[in-house]
Amino acid sequence: MPKGKTKAKAIKIAKPANGKTGSKYSKKCPDCGNSNFLEDQQRGELVCSKCGLVMEEEMIDTGQEWRAFDTEQMSKRARSGAPLTFTKHDKGMTTEIGKGVGELYKVPTKKRAQYYRLTKWHKRLIKSKDRNLSFALSELQRIVSFLNLSRSVHERIARYYEQAVNKGLVRGRSIESVIAALTYAVSREFSSPRTLDEITEASGEDKREIGRTYRYISRELSIRILPADPTSYVPRFCSMLGLSDRVQAKAIEILKKAKKYEITSGKGPTGVAAASIYIACVLIGEKRTQREVADTTNITEVTIRNRYTELVKKLNLEDEMEKKAK
Repeated sequence: MPKGKTKAKAIKIAKPANGKTGSKYSKKCPDCGNSNFLEDQQRGELVCSKCGLVMEEEMIDTGQEWRAFDTEQMSKRARSGAPLTFTKHDKGMTTEIGKGVGELYKVPTKKRAQYYRLTKWHKRLIKSKDRNLSFALSELQRIVSFLNLSRSVHERIARYYEQAVNKGLVRGRSIESVIAALTYAVSREFSSPRTLDEITEASGEDKREIGRTYRYISRELSIRILPADPTSYVPRFCSMLGLSDRVQAKAIEILKKAKKYEITSGKGPTGVAAASIYIACVLIGEKRTQREVADTTNITEVTIRNRYTELVKKLNLEDEMEKKAK
């Protein structure tokens, strides 16, 4: 059918349910000058959303021709591999010879020695960068699993580490310390921070070495990390202490008031977060001792007492705390 308005007006009156509007097309309607179009995927037509003129017809559908109703069907019918990922040294596109010996029985006996030689030389000819990444990313996988970090954090750390290798920042430093430093930086960048003590426990590296590497790597890679917000520690600490959502909400409320009065400035975020959780426990009635909070959050009782005294005094919570304590 030739292009025109007769068919277009019918489309305009009865818009398809799966139609999409948008201005992703650079062209304009020759009749009204509108740049927003309706894409009818069933008829393969592109229609002006204002006047109804058919701009294109018989458009090619580039989508998949098969349907899947569960994950198993999707994996069986898909004809492409897994997406590229920075968490593997070869981005997930491996070409390793001889991953297993399951098919080796089909190879003639005289050819098996050649097969073994090819496998050995394939491993020897891998570049030093790939060997470095292979070891480092396996270490990263272990630390991410230990600290229970998200997939997005894992991907970003792997990307930063590859940049560090390309710039030669890893030379002269242990791979473990660089991975630990990047984990500390990226977890803060994604608002799911981990303390240096937790990073040290996960990696087995010295805290001072991690700190030095963190400052160097963040400066060279231009990673701008803002000071950690105490509220980002509250959900995890509350979960570790087995506290309810009411305590978590109250602790965050206390921290917001403290930030308003600039009480948290210059203080360690973990200490302030732990003190606010202790105050919230007393106010809500789910009591935890200072020792329990200190042991769970890896903070000394003295720090919690000092932050607790400052918060209660500045926020005028002394009378309320005394009533709840009685």
